[in-house]
This record gives sequence, C-alpha cells and structure tokens, in this order.
Amino acid sequence: MDNLQHIILASGSPRRRELLSLLGLPFEVITSEADESTPPDFTPEQIVRSLALRKAEAVVAAAGERNAVIIGSDTIVVLDNTVLGKPVDELDSKSMLTRLQGRNHKVYTGVACIGLPHGKTIVEHRVTSVTMRAMTENEIIAYIATGEPADKAGSYAIQGLGSTLVERIEGCYFNVVGLPLSLLGEMLSEFGITVLNR
Repeated sequence: MDNLQHIILASGSPRRRELLSLLGLPFEVITSEADESTPPDFTPEQIVRSLALRKAEAVVAAAGERNAVIIGSDTIVVLDNTVLGKPVDELDSKSMLTRLQGRNHKVYTGVACIGLPHGKTIVEHRVTSVTMRAMTENEIIAYIATGEPADKAGSYAIQGLGSTLVERIEGCYFNVVGLPLSLLGEMLSEFGITVLNR
C-alpha cells in the first residue's frame, strides 16, 4: 500500500469504525453532517448509493489536499417496499419490530469511495436478506427496554442482542451491521489499497 495514501471514514457510526478497523488499515474519522433526505420515488438502491456518496462528498473539504480515499456508507432496512429508518421513539420501535417479526426483509448498504486529490469516485451497494423469528409482544418490549434499537435502522442490531431475533440471513453479514467488508476491499483495491498481501 502507498504509505502516503490515507483512508478517511466519513461516518460517526461506532459500528462502521469497528468494522473498518477489522481490515487492519490505518484510518481517521471525519463525521459527515450531510443531509440525508431523498426524493420519495427513489428506489432502495438509489437511496443508499446517493446518501453514501453525499456523506463522502461532505467531508472532501475537511480532508484537504492529502492523497486520501474517503469512504461514505449508508444502510436502510426495507420491508414490503417500505423503508424502515431509525425509530423516532419506543412506540415506533415496537411498530417496526412487530412488522418485522416472523418475516423476511432486505438490508441495503451503499458504499462510496472518493480518491483525492484526483476525485476518482466509485459507488456500489450490497443487499442482504434477513429473516426474523416470531416474537412475543413481551420479547419485543423487553428488547426495546435494553435501548439497543434506539438508533438502528429497522430497530435492531444484528451484532448485539438483536442477534437473538434473527433466524437466518442470506448474503453478507457485515452488510447488515453497516459496512460490507468484502465489497469495500474490492473497491479500495481500485485505488491501489490492498487489504491482503501488503
């Protein structure tokens, strides 16, 4: 890897920081304050790809003139063609979890990489299918009481207690957590950054 090549994660998410650290590459975090609104007619793919790019673009100025790659990412949960974002309150969490329980839904994550200073940009996305087990109302209430669903898309965290609610997944596990590492590794290689055989 080019020692001058710097990696910048445009995210305040502790989960994404943890995942990126698994690759063993040095990086810094610059939290993106990008607007996360999208047109109502956007498909799930368009939502995550456009927001991932917007988050990465939002920190370009803060990155300065360095030789760097900025990584932006966005994750959504989709059930019956409806996007389930982060819950606004506990009642919203209960509504989401009640709808998700015993059913299959899809998790979309978009990833954008911007190379500086030349501006080369790559945007991709992954989709993982998740099936939740049937839950009692008491289980749902108890899970919400842990506080874990509060800031999670779809009101659950597969890497935490939410793992006990997931019956099976098809696709990339890390995609559900918020950063598909196999996809990111492929994308970084396009900028000359290799995870293996460094």
